Order: sequence, then structure tokens, then C-alpha cells
Amino acid sequence: MKFEEMTVGAFIDELASNSPAPGGGSVAALCGSLASGLTAMVGNLTIGKEKYRDNWETMEKVFKESETLRASFVKLMNDDTDSFNIFMAAMKMPKDTDEQKAARKAAMAEAAKTTTDVPLRTLEACAAAAKLACEAASFGNPNAASDAGSAALLADAAGKAASYNVRINLPGVKDEVFAAECRTRMTKALEEIAVYSKKTAAKMEEALG
Repeated sequence: MKFEEMTVGAFIDELASNSPAPGGGSVAALCGSLASGLTAMVGNLTIGKEKYRDNWETMEKVFKESETLRASFVKLMNDDTDSFNIFMAAMKMPKDTDEQKAARKAAMAEAAKTTTDVPLRTLEACAAAAKLACEAASFGNPNAASDAGSAALLADAAGKAASYNVRINLPGVKDEVFAAECRTRMTKALEEIAVYSKKTAAKMEEALG
């Protein structure tokens, strides 16, 4: 069953169980989807309101991009757990002969790349979500300022959580070129999130006093 087909209660029960997946990576993506959902809501509360006509065009763009991101995050929730299960399957491969050991090692190395790539994509999506939340805080309905601020905080937390999942999986990656690229992308995304989070926090101080 896909996570989006589960009730909130069922997902939390599964999360709290003794199964290692879903775990932090899927939760990071879930928080990203919640951030995008809140930002989309701010868009909906702005577009069509005559008082904010000057900001309609900007917020329509924010809304559309947030909806696209929201769907991406939901897919990443499932991808994260799927990639973990593939890695575990590789670990359980037979290792009685040299050939089996070599096949297992190769499968684990390839699976490690996937378990690193998925949270990295989640992290980069969180950077995009942080940017949109910042725009919502700047141009959205001021009555929903706290929602835009909450979206920014969720995107920030989700991005950091995703980065932890990247870092814990990187040691299993044997492709040094791929690993270096992942580190570069991770640093860039975290820096972007930090910039937008700071801007949004300043907006919250102005809006909420």
C-alpha cells in the first residue's frame, strides 16, 4: 500500500513499529509535502481576493509550483522506503561463494547509491519548498502569515532531516565521483534553505510582531 493511501493513524502506527521503514527519510518527505500543502493553502487564500490583486500572479505561480512539489514529496516518501527495502534485500543475498560475495557487494553498492540519491532529491525539493514558503510570506494573504511561516519551518526541518539520511548512507557509496557530487549538491541545498529560512523568519517578525 502506498503511504498516501493510508490513514494518518495507520501511518504513525507503522512508523512507531519495529520495522525500520518507513523511517526518517520518508518522514522528511512527508514534512516537505506538508510544507508545500501549507504554502498552496496560502496561495488559495490570496488568489481571487480583490484586496491582494497585485499579488495574484505571483501567488498563482507559488500555488502551482507548491502543488507540483507536494506530489513529488509524496512520491519521495514511497521511494525512500522502497530504496531501503532494496538495500536490505541486497544485504540478504547469499555469500557462500566468491561469486555470490561479489554479486552481493555489487548489489549493495548500487543500492547504496539509490538510498543516498532519494533523500538528496528530497533535500533539494525542500530547498524549493523553502523558497516558495518565503514568497508566500512576502506576497501572500497576511492573515495566513503564520501558515507561511510554519511551511518555512517544516521545509527547514525536512531538509535537515533529509541531509542526515544522505550522510548516513554516503559511506556505503563506492563511486567516489557520485559521492562527491552528492556532497556538493547537499551543501548547496542546505545553504539555500538557510537563506530562505532566515528571510522568512524576518518576515514573521514583521508580520506577527
